[in-house]
Amino acid sequence: MPITSVTKDPEALTMTVTADFAVPVQRLWDAYADPRQIERFWGPPTYPATFLRHDMAAGGRSHYEMHGPDGDVSSGYWEFIAVDAPRSFEVRDGFAREDGTPNTDMPHMRMIFSFEETAGGSRLVTTTWFNSAEELEQLLGMGMEEGMTLAMGQIDAVLADLEAFAAGRGVVSQILSDTQVRVSRVIRGTAEQIWRAHHEPELMKRWLLGPDGWEMPTAIIAQHVGDSYRNEWAPVPGGPADGAPPFGFEGELLESEPPYREMTTERMIGMEGPGTTNELTLTPREEGGTLLSLLITYPSAELRDIVLATGMTDGMEASYARLESALVDA
Repeated sequence: MPITSVTKDPEALTMTVTADFAVPVQRLWDAYADPRQIERFWGPPTYPATFLRHDMAAGGRSHYEMHGPDGDVSSGYWEFIAVDAPRSFEVRDGFAREDGTPNTDMPHMRMIFSFEETAGGSRLVTTTWFNSAEELEQLLGMGMEEGMTLAMGQIDAVLADLEAFAAGRGVVSQILSDTQVRVSRVIRGTAEQIWRAHHEPELMKRWLLGPDGWEMPTAIIAQHVGDSYRNEWAPVPGGPADGAPPFGFEGELLESEPPYREMTTERMIGMEGPGTTNELTLTPREEGGTLLSLLITYPSAELRDIVLATGMTDGMEASYARLESALVDA
């Protein structure tokens, strides 16, 4: 058990949890910054978490769900107040409604996570501020301390699993719900470089090509929220895809927070019916790498399965590998 102390101060309305780990500070930080890793320990073992949003930058937000053994779901959110990687981050933590918005009928807290180097590795000091003695008593009565202790007891196993989250594994897709899939890949490049590669037409035409044999004649970028975008692909004459029909996607930019996050709609050109909502998040990692996460929300489980069966992730891996090579050679 990594927790070494839990101190409650009713007068200051705080609870401080200290935990020690036998890994460098950066490794511990990455476990909290990566949605694939934090969801493996943030919820207690009987209430595992799924992070549907996790943009770890000042002004960013997280939205997670914890699923109980009887099918019950408890949602929470973080609002990132400050982020000083890899030393500390501060959040407003609270209960959320199903859509991720704060549930104002329930209390919220302010939390600071401080990461320190130690002789044996690293230390995490988590300090929680409550708004009143009544809220402190209410949340502790709901099992907050026990839940945090059980959750943090899972971190060691996540930290030891270096291979599962190393760069170079390629695109990984995870089905999060009946309608949501998260696609992720670590790319060797900065968040700024990868953001630029997604927003400069001539750069996009060099890497966003999917399998060999395709070219991208049209790349119209949405520059501002409310703008539309349009991307089109065509087979290269004489190439392995020669004879295949051209295709494309279009949509609207809903939210944009450069260089870390944006949300768009997407639908295939010429297809009727609702499309998807795509949420792109770029999270800086150790040694200049960046975790690219794409949360795709489909209108139905049927469409989700149809799209996944097309080999979508294979095409994405070909594109991201091409992008990574271009960044390494730059």
